[in-house]
Amino acid sequence: MPSIHSPSRRTVLTGSLAGIVASGLHSKASAQSGDQMDMGDRCQAAGPAIVEPVPGPARNLTIAWNEASICTAAVPVAKAKGFFKKYNLNIDYVNFAGATDQLLEALSTGKADGAPGMALRWLKPLQQGFDVKLVAGLHAGCMYLMTTPATGLKTLTDLKGKTIGVTDIGGPDRNFFSIRIKEAGLDPETDVQWRQFPADLLPLALQRGDIQAFSDADPFSYPQRRQFGLIDIDNNMKGEWAHLACCVIGLRGSLIRNEPKVAAAVTRAILEAGAWIACNPDEAATIFQPYAPKANAGDLAAMLKMQGHHHQTLTQDFRQEIVRYADALKQAGIFRPSLDSERYAKRITQDLFT
Repeated sequence: MPSIHSPSRRTVLTGSLAGIVASGLHSKASAQSGDQMDMGDRCQAAGPAIVEPVPGPARNLTIAWNEASICTAAVPVAKAKGFFKKYNLNIDYVNFAGATDQLLEALSTGKADGAPGMALRWLKPLQQGFDVKLVAGLHAGCMYLMTTPATGLKTLTDLKGKTIGVTDIGGPDRNFFSIRIKEAGLDPETDVQWRQFPADLLPLALQRGDIQAFSDADPFSYPQRRQFGLIDIDNNMKGEWAHLACCVIGLRGSLIRNEPKVAAAVTRAILEAGAWIACNPDEAATIFQPYAPKANAGDLAAMLKMQGHHHQTLTQDFRQEIVRYADALKQAGIFRPSLDSERYAKRITQDLFT
């Protein structure tokens, strides 16, 4: 879920999507709370089956989200399909496309009550002590490392001595593929170089040879792949990473402390919407389409099918996913080696349901 979207980036998304036909580009393993699910479970949200609606008048809350990012489609779906209403919640949206620390500050100060976000974008800024807690893993998958067949690059080890383009040097895809490059036996700081470009210039930089690969996230990767004939070197929908939440839900700490039932209700509503997307991607794409008015609903549905909306985690399972990310970020040199991953994960997460 990219944090900053310039007008040119949105233009690339909406313009390139027209005429793209949906196709099954990827297959992913499915998991929820660390366990394999059968097809009948895919529409069930993680956590308790019964969460009480908020008593009294409908509770007004504000959710900050990036409306250009399809991996947060659970937010508009939750309103359109009545999941917020089910829990007696009246939700206003704030379209937020600023820096992550600004979003966390908005949550800390009560300008917003909650937000979806990418785990690998939030974990580093949360070290600053914002009064924000991560409460659930919303879904897996949506980051890609791509190149053209002409480069001959097929594996992560092929990237030694190469330059990788990113839209944000501190972004989640840079962090994730640094982890993956480290796992492949290379040093992500010395064996590869990273260069930042606007999203619409990444394919052009690849064609010019300024970079040999680039990383980006849905929904921008989808039209780039089709328009420029790109192939994947790697993505976060394979192996253990298909079983870890890519996108998380964060809430302001004061909401959790003062109104824990409200915090549980809004979290549950978003999770139910996300689980519904896993079984209804075509209708979900239609709900999301007003936020990408030039996009084809079939293309948006294909993107949703490529993401892991069947994977959700809560409580100890979710906390252990954060521990895994923290350990990996230490190995990649993004977190200091002395960080106590267990203690850090316990500090920034909150169990709302046990």
